[in-house]
Parts: sequence; C-alpha cells; structure tokens
Amino acid sequence: MQNVLGDRKAIVILLGPALLVYTLIMLVPVLWSLGLTFFEGNALFGFEAVNLDNFVKLANDPRILEALWFTVRYAVVVTIGQVVLGYLLSLLYVFALRKSSGIIRTLVFFPVVVPTVAVALMFQQLFAIAPQNGLVNELLNTFGVASVDWLGNDATAFLVVVLMDIWRSMGFYAVLLYAGLVDIPEEVLESARLDGARGWSLVRHIVVPLSLPVILSAVIFSINGTLKVFDSILALTNGGPGSSTSPLTLYMFQTSFSYGEYGYGSTIALVLTLLCLGVTLIVFRASRRDNTKA
Repeated sequence: MQNVLGDRKAIVILLGPALLVYTLIMLVPVLWSLGLTFFEGNALFGFEAVNLDNFVKLANDPRILEALWFTVRYAVVVTIGQVVLGYLLSLLYVFALRKSSGIIRTLVFFPVVVPTVAVALMFQQLFAIAPQNGLVNELLNTFGVASVDWLGNDATAFLVVVLMDIWRSMGFYAVLLYAGLVDIPEEVLESARLDGARGWSLVRHIVVPLSLPVILSAVIFSINGTLKVFDSILALTNGGPGSSTSPLTLYMFQTSFSYGEYGYGSTIALVLTLLCLGVTLIVFRASRRDNTKA
C-alpha cells in the first residue's frame, strides 16, 4: 500500500478521474457563477460587462436585507429545533426505549423520506382558512378562538414554515445523534452510575460532553442546510405573503430565472456562499476554543 501511495503515477490514475469529475461538476460552475457577478443579461439576450454595478445594486437593494434577515432567523430557529429535539429523541431511544426503539425511530424518521411537496401540501391543508378551515383552525374554533390566516400573515407564516421543517427533519437528526450516543462506552456510564450520577446529572456531566463531536457535526450539517433552504418554502408559501418568507435562495432563483438577471442572481449566490462559509468557520472556531479549554 505504501508503495502505491508513494507512486505519483498511481495517485494520478486513482484520483485523476474523480478530481476531473469534481472539477467539472463543482468547481467550474462556481467559478463561472463568480465571473457572472461582473456581467448583466442572460443566455437568450447575451451578456454585457458592468464591472461592479451588481455589487452597488446589492448594497442598495432593500429586499436583500429582508431575505438575509429571514434566512438567518430561519436558520437559527430551525437548527436549534432540529438539533435539540433530535437530541432529546436520541436520549429517549437510548435510555428509555432502548431495544424497543426500532419502530419509534422508523415512525419519527418517516417524514424525512416523504417528498417535500407532499409535506408542504399537508401543512397547507392543516393550517388552511379558505375555502374551508383546516384542522388547526377547527381546533381553535372548538375552544372559542377565531380562525387565523396562518399563511397570510408574516409572523404566523414564519411559524408554520419553521414547524414544518422541524417536524420533517427532526427524525434524521435523532438517528444521527443516536448513532453518536450508542458509541459511548457502557463501562463509562456504569462507572458514573456507581458514583451516584442519575438522570439529568448523568446526561449533563457524562453523556453530553462525550457526544459533543456528533452534536457539532449535527449543528454544522443543520445550519448549512437551513441557510440554503429552498424547496420547502417554495412549495409551502412561495415566499409569501409578499416576500416575507423569501430566503436568499428563493430570491436568487427568482432574480436569475424569473427576471433573467443572471449577473445579479450570481451576486446574491455569492452572498449566500460567504454566509455559509462564515457560519461554518465560526462554529469550528468556537468548538476548537472549547476543546482547548477542556
């Protein structure tokens, strides 16, 4: 094996095809999109160089701030919901249900494999107000509360979007974190129990510290996914009411493909890329600092 790894020709033969495919599929489109930030136009009518005009337009665009604020707010709330609920479910699987958790894990994980459009249509019906009330408004009416236009109001539409995406994905994070919990040595837990650690004390002082690496992985995975949310919001609200639930991805899509402004759409994509990169670096740096203190 060392002879193979020490042979440059063998490395080129083994890694060359994969690197070529990766370059063509990933790096070339990224560089192409970066280059488009200095142009305006589209593939039908051609492109015209505008130097830094797209960045000037970005700085003066009030909607970009609205989309950025929604993206960050959504990412923070949904990430916390996904990881916290996923971790609580994983604790339930390991310490309460144990070997009988298989069917519960399957049921909780099921929404992950359901098509996003189907989930969005279900939530539209659950929170509907017209032409007839959905289940949620019917329950409110039962308790004497007036029906709410959930998807027609900025605050309630945000709430429905958050609830849908947390419900849809928490099963995935429960399984991911469960895999980390089952790797904790049983001898360590038994030693902690013999020392008097029980319940929340055991979880707080033993389980959580030992599962921090997988929690960090879940946070990074979740925050990058939520910053790039697109399909669920497109299917549920299409960015409405107005543009109050439009993330950067949806604004980028509309700008590029609905309005044909490829250059400005690429500029918005660059903002999203820098945002994802910055958040990931912050999370890694914070985790490294914690490990140093430990």
